[in-house]
Amino acid sequence: MEKYGKILLFAMPIFFILILLEKLYGFYIKKEKVNNMDTVSSLTSAITMVTKNVLGLSITIISYSWIQEKIALTHITTNWLTYVIAFVALDFSHYWVHRIDHANNFFWNSHIVHHSSEEFDLACAVRQPISSFVKIFSIFMIPAALLGISPLVVATVTPIQFFAQFWYHTRYINRMGFLEKIIVTPSHHRVHHAFNNEYLDKNLGQIFIIWDKMFGTFMEERADIPPVYGITRPMRTWNPIRINFIHMWLLIKDAWRANSFVDKIRVWSKPTGWRPADVAAKNPVFKIDDVYNFDKYKTSQDAIFISWAWLQLIIIFIGVAFMLGNIANIGFPNMFIYGAFVFIYIYALTDLMDGSKYAYVWEILKCLFGFGIIYFMGDWFGASKHMPQLNLILMVYFALSLIVTVRLNSSNQSLATLQNSAV
Repeated sequence: MEKYGKILLFAMPIFFILILLEKLYGFYIKKEKVNNMDTVSSLTSAITMVTKNVLGLSITIISYSWIQEKIALTHITTNWLTYVIAFVALDFSHYWVHRIDHANNFFWNSHIVHHSSEEFDLACAVRQPISSFVKIFSIFMIPAALLGISPLVVATVTPIQFFAQFWYHTRYINRMGFLEKIIVTPSHHRVHHAFNNEYLDKNLGQIFIIWDKMFGTFMEERADIPPVYGITRPMRTWNPIRINFIHMWLLIKDAWRANSFVDKIRVWSKPTGWRPADVAAKNPVFKIDDVYNFDKYKTSQDAIFISWAWLQLIIIFIGVAFMLGNIANIGFPNMFIYGAFVFIYIYALTDLMDGSKYAYVWEILKCLFGFGIIYFMGDWFGASKHMPQLNLILMVYFALSLIVTVRLNSSNQSLATLQNSAV
């Protein structure tokens, strides 16, 4: 985990800078409005995913190492060609995992987060799940394991392949000539993130578009069908933690409410979006029918609120960077305490962004948690040796954060009351 943390510590600032540059380009060059809340939501989603991964909160059904060790038919010598084979094999496996995510109600829950943004930009690329506790990709890596390709090779190409999916989440790169026939391009991926009927569940490849062309899931972006981004049943929240479990909660409720025992079972394995007929009739869920005529989710915030949200994001970004750089020193179980604080912090911030009347409750919990860490540990996970006054600074920050949040939350509720009265 320490090595993984070091990689993320290097990659996260780069992604953050590129996301900001894209936003500046869109604002100053393209004269487009910036959806600040959507961007902050995406970035907090990335932070929760990083934290969850560092804590190792996932289960692999069958590990690649076990397959390679127990049933390999041969053992290929590791060289540059081995890395190429592993990269292609990994991309092939991810295509099928991705296809299952889009086709199955249960697995869609872990992938819906990535599609939940109603924008399509580099920030959307880092909107990743924390609900993917069960990993199945190793099953599709059996051919590579049978060839005896070293787990170290797979562990090396996996983050490379993941990071290589970042760049094509943009509207500002058009067609790319002959590359359109080989790799996934921004044009291909705009189709994938659109929920126009013509584009649904298309272009599932991660790096190579050839899998889609081979297995019938390819769709070219058409000028007469402008992509509309998001999902048919919109989440209507900026809270990445809630987004991770809204679909799962719906499945649980549908299974409980279904009259038929068969429906209670098959709701988990049916295609994405399927619901028992009796449950859907009694408990309808809002769904967008006309992709060109719907209101995107938005909450009313002024410049002060937006500035506060960005400041909070930067502070937690610094906090997570410290965690990634000091995994070994923090150790266990303190890493889980740190992770819990990060999750509460993000829940409090994004609940405030949603305009929830209970946002101040989560902020109180965050601040008490922060004070408690300093009080019981006597330090912020060893950080005071780098900055002796840090404990005092953090206590002042927690107090200020609570005051500002209560004021902003009160203003949000007053604004909401006025808007409802006007309606």
